[in-house]
Amino acid sequence: MSVRAFVIICAAIAVAIAVAGPADAADDLETQAQTCSGCHGVAGTPINAATPNIWGQRSDYLYKQLHDFKSGARANATMSAIVKDMSFDDLRKLANYFADKGWVSSQPSAAAPPDGIAMCKACHQQNFQGGPPAPRLAGLTYDYLLNAMNSFANGERTNNLDMPGFMRSLPEGQRDAVAKYLAGL
Repeated sequence: MSVRAFVIICAAIAVAIAVAGPADAADDLETQAQTCSGCHGVAGTPINAATPNIWGQRSDYLYKQLHDFKSGARANATMSAIVKDMSFDDLRKLANYFADKGWVSSQPSAAAPPDGIAMCKACHQQNFQGGPPAPRLAGLTYDYLLNAMNSFANGERTNNLDMPGFMRSLPEGQRDAVAKYLAGL
């Protein structure tokens, strides 16, 4: 085989790998996303009220949670097992994938804002739709919100420096009212 023929064959193989690479990566991302849909739902509606909606959630927040599950900063046996062999780059891509999906709207509530909700606006923004550095809260389920707030208040969830103190400062009844209000947005 001539050097020229060898170079042409190598170039053809390199092109084939370059073309197949992104498709394989996209397939891998779709496969990883399908794994998530087992709990978080195939169309943005989780399988139960205790599981958060991740469709349309902020990418930076999703990445932080995935990162924290992988590093052990946030404890959840199921999530930690799912992400343990994924690269941080793959976690970022997965976070972006779900952030690009549309948020599934809930039925709005006519409830008046409860006491204690004002402090949430500093990070979660005026309409609780999230913003740096905080996730969207509006429209998450009552069960998920109350569980998250209580986990921060009880010291079970510690992957945020501010939330444990904020949640401990709210009596249990106020956390309940805040969760109901946010779930109805």
